Amino acid sequence: MAVVDSNLSFVCIDVGAFGRESDSNVFKQCPFGKKLYANQLNIPEPKCLPNTDDSPQPYVFVADEAFALHKNLLRPYPGRGLTNTRRIFNYRLSRARRTVECAFGVLSNKWRVLHTPLLVEPDFADDIIKACCILHNFVRKRDGYNFEDMDTSYLVDGLSNRGPGVRSQGIEVRDSYAEYFMGPGSVPFQYNKI
Repeated sequence: MAVVDSNLSFVCIDVGAFGRESDSNVFKQCPFGKKLYANQLNIPEPKCLPNTDDSPQPYVFVADEAFALHKNLLRPYPGRGLTNTRRIFNYRLSRARRTVECAFGVLSNKWRVLHTPLLVEPDFADDIIKACCILHNFVRKRDGYNFEDMDTSYLVDGLSNRGPGVRSQGIEVRDSYAEYFMGPGSVPFQYNKI
């Protein structure tokens, strides 16, 4: 699992979980997930979104449907029969998630060892993956950022819910962002995607 910045660099990674554990369980147990749920990440205070001056919104991480809502973690609306507002939110969230997917794609294409099964002991495999992530960040910084890397889409997924009230706070935040994307945060092309 990883947190990626807008330059496709890895900010935080968790390597080593495999087998039968779900992404949400892995996330609950990883240091980043524990700190997120315990409000220990020093996330900046909520701010008003561009073109608005009321109702400050929290900073959020974007995730896929494997993760549970949290006030600082957005996932798509589930199910069929979605309203246009919810479809547009899901589309916009999906566009944001492409950054993470592309980072993994660039990583694996740069370090071809990740294209085949690693025939080594699990602990050594963890070290190889960590080294690839560190080298990836080094090369991105040294060579500059090439945004053509984002022209292709790669897949990565993963998250879960904890504590009373967390889900309802997440629902409120997601609904606020959905309304924002329909109003001051709308972009003309989003309506072609629903």
